[in-house]
Amino acid sequence: MLKPFAFILVLSVLLSCGKGNSNIDMNSYESYFPMDFGTYVDYEVVEIQHDINAEITNDTSLYYLRTVIGDTITDNSGRLARKFFRKKRNELSDPWETSDVWTALINGNRVEVTEENKRKVWLLLPPLNSSSWDQNAFNVDDAIFCTYDGIHENSSINNLDFDSVLRVEQEDVLNLVSFRRKYEQYANNVGLVNKYYKDLNIFNFDTLNIQYGTELIYKCIGFGVE
Repeated sequence: MLKPFAFILVLSVLLSCGKGNSNIDMNSYESYFPMDFGTYVDYEVVEIQHDINAEITNDTSLYYLRTVIGDTITDNSGRLARKFFRKKRNELSDPWETSDVWTALINGNRVEVTEENKRKVWLLLPPLNSSSWDQNAFNVDDAIFCTYDGIHENSSINNLDFDSVLRVEQEDVLNLVSFRRKYEQYANNVGLVNKYYKDLNIFNFDTLNIQYGTELIYKCIGFGVE
């Protein structure tokens, strides 16, 4: 369900983008999230679950993830979308095993991915320095207001060079008990190539004194078409 405040904000952003950039194709730059069948991106993933009361206080997992664009499907809103497969393996020599099937689509000027029944706005197109949107505008989670901090820039990730990358800033919060740092990078003709996610409960502003929370880092190691 779209939250009223978020709807007003998103609508105002969309209208201002259209009004101030009348010569820009609002459906342009879709290549930052390719939707062709079989398109995949591989990642090396580090995931850490923190809990000072657990037997393993900093439980670290290292694994590999592949996301793959699949067949078209009608989503739960009656829209034509693509299956968005997530496959995992522990070692490079292991076979891929499907862990999740999400859905993805480009709806007007929004790249939307439904993760575990939560519809999220990953990108707003075309990418503009003035763009701002609530990632959770279409679900019940707290608002996360995203902006672009870097548009069409060169970037090197895991020794892979990309000549046109978007950086999406999501959260940068540090207070007495919380440390939240989240951003993503998308490469032209590839998709998501880097994800940095920290959502931690801390003690007395100390980012190393973690009580509980999650760290998740994706780094692209390959891409192509299956």
